[in-house]
Amino acid sequence: MEKTAVILRVYGIVQGVGFRPFVARLAAEHGLMGSVCNKGPYVEIYLEGEESPIKLFSEELITKAPPRSAILKVDGEQTEPKGSLSFEIIESAKERGAIFVSPDIATCPECKKELFDPKDRRYLHPFINCTACGPRLTILDAMPYDRERTSMKAFPMCERCAEEYNSPTSRRYDAQPVCCNDCGPEVYILGTETKGAGAITEIRRRIADGEIVAIKGIGGFHLCCDATNENAVSLLRERKHRPVKPFAVMVRDMEAARRAVKVTPAAEEILEGPKKPILLLERQENSTIAPSAAPGNPKIGIMLPYAPVQMLLFDYPDGIKMPEAFIMTSGNPSGAPICRTDDDAREALGPLCEAVLSHDRRIRVRADDSVMDFYHEAPYMIRRSRGYAPLPVMVKGFRGEVLALGGELKNTFCIGRDELFYPSAYVGDMSDLRTMQALRETSKRMTELLETEPSVTACDLHPRYNTTQLANELGKPVIQVQHHYAHVVSCMAENEVSEPVIGVSFDGTGYGTDGTVWGGEFLRADYHGFERLGSIEPFCQAGGDRSSKEGWRIAVNLLYSLSGSKEETADTAGRLKIASAEQVNAQCFMADNGVNCVTSTSAGRLFDAVSAVLGIRKQVSFEGEAAMFLEYAARNGRNSKKISLPEIFEREGRFILPTAEIFSNIVERTVSGDEPPVLARFFHEALADEIVAGCERAREMTGITTAALSGGVFQNLLLLELVETGLEEKGFRVLRHHLIPPNDGGICLGQAVYAMAQIQ
Repeated sequence: MEKTAVILRVYGIVQGVGFRPFVARLAAEHGLMGSVCNKGPYVEIYLEGEESPIKLFSEELITKAPPRSAILKVDGEQTEPKGSLSFEIIESAKERGAIFVSPDIATCPECKKELFDPKDRRYLHPFINCTACGPRLTILDAMPYDRERTSMKAFPMCERCAEEYNSPTSRRYDAQPVCCNDCGPEVYILGTETKGAGAITEIRRRIADGEIVAIKGIGGFHLCCDATNENAVSLLRERKHRPVKPFAVMVRDMEAARRAVKVTPAAEEILEGPKKPILLLERQENSTIAPSAAPGNPKIGIMLPYAPVQMLLFDYPDGIKMPEAFIMTSGNPSGAPICRTDDDAREALGPLCEAVLSHDRRIRVRADDSVMDFYHEAPYMIRRSRGYAPLPVMVKGFRGEVLALGGELKNTFCIGRDELFYPSAYVGDMSDLRTMQALRETSKRMTELLETEPSVTACDLHPRYNTTQLANELGKPVIQVQHHYAHVVSCMAENEVSEPVIGVSFDGTGYGTDGTVWGGEFLRADYHGFERLGSIEPFCQAGGDRSSKEGWRIAVNLLYSLSGSKEETADTAGRLKIASAEQVNAQCFMADNGVNCVTSTSAGRLFDAVSAVLGIRKQVSFEGEAAMFLEYAARNGRNSKKISLPEIFEREGRFILPTAEIFSNIVERTVSGDEPPVLARFFHEALADEIVAGCERAREMTGITTAALSGGVFQNLLLLELVETGLEEKGFRVLRHHLIPPNDGGICLGQAVYAMAQIQ
């Protein structure tokens, strides 16, 4: 039969996942000649052969693609046959266009099996990998993804590794990080001569003895100790100045996970999948995990080992009996970015631990562990990082290039290039100068990696944010995006919705267009702008930055606004045991004289005030603590008393939810002796009812029937469920987040999409 030829261009995650070797094997199966080449934006396949095998090849290219790949589209065109006599993987050739970078991939089952097989030549090799697993983004210097453009170029392949790398029959055919015990990176204990097996054994001994150590992984360092040893975990809390915020727990295997937490089949699939995030799951009653791992928290953040060195810490032939669970928390001082170099670890982690296990494979891009909750048996992202970043979100209809610098807390940035938007791995909180420097470095590297030249920089509207200052330093036109609007647009973009929505953006604080503090907002929004339709009831937020950490201050301000009497406020605050008379007088003085005060509609601060009144948290050690424990209390209570709340009212050109009445009712019932869990439940149900009523009012005003729920308050799964259910019962289409965080870690996407819309 007559031969024909085609060129296929495959777009998506097709670099660094064994795609070219797969193509070569598939071509061989069908007797086709030609070549495959990584062009950077896509993989180009030239096929020569009979028409029927080429057609079958094209079908199986999609149906049999490697499990770690993600094909977005395939373009094909006929061409003239060249007379090829073989099928080759040819040298990568760079072209400009859309770029898809594979996130780091957890160790695959085949490599894990080899890791513990004494007959395998990679037995106990801390850097074992293949085309289906191993580091990707964190070792990458430039695209296309080839060894000479990664930090693995410092480790020339030995003869046997090179043979596997070049053999189409090998699982490591064209695997860029391939190495072995003879030619790969090496582990060592920082500041000593101890290397290799001796280093792993020494670190294992220290963990087993209750000491704290640091471990260099794929995207940075972790601080590690025995998660079943209460003394060790408490000591880590003391050293890290982290009294309550939960630690992540890494368990040896699924059996250990089931002993620690309640694992559903859907959760197990996520835990054992190639991304291996930290998954928040309910603690087992008889769990051996130390209480201090997550004090007072019904959930534990669980993950399985995803790097070979982590597996070796659990299991190694040295006779040391190891616990089945480790604390594995980000290796960084509070507020600073995760450490990625030996110098970072020496300076920042040295005072926190007894020893540091490092290695000589350089980390190019930081990547913290991803964290996700579980909602309706599906992932609900809290921190999007390793395993997920920088997978792009596609928003159709755009052309251009932008850089969005994200928020001040939980910072991530986003690079937009035409229809693809690449949210970065987690960076950190911008109040720390080290985190600011990490943002500068990482955004520059990712911009270069994705071969973009942003024409504008997007940032928050707040004039004093560090990210705003950085945007002005970059020398490009700056587009400032209101915080809560960015939340809504991020939810729209994730759900591929461009038509106008009613945005329900509830979070801590954000700078409003009127110069006040916003945080409980109803917006009419699309990609081109927004209108503020309504909010929760404004209140005086006195005390500056301290008020965001000391919820009793917000509670006192709300009490004062209700009564207008200092004496009555002091009396009620005393009965609630939230503040002394002196503290009440100071707050009232600030409110009366406008000292260190702002007008606020922050839903997050309302949660803080209720938490303080109920005696759950009067002050916090980390952002969201008061609201988190208020939700846990609510899950233990059932509200037995329904009240008729006042109608939504109008003020200053927008509708207002009567949230002060909810607070007043809670105060009265607390003084009367109602139990905190009951009142916590009442607060969630009453607020959800008011949010639904607010959306109904917005629908009357706009005719819009789609509501988008975003903002850090919607990390609260109880409130999310109450609101979502209530809206659906009222006939709304509800958009919510899935793999983009509802918190400030997701606003970079909204900033980037809005900025892109402005330059069209």
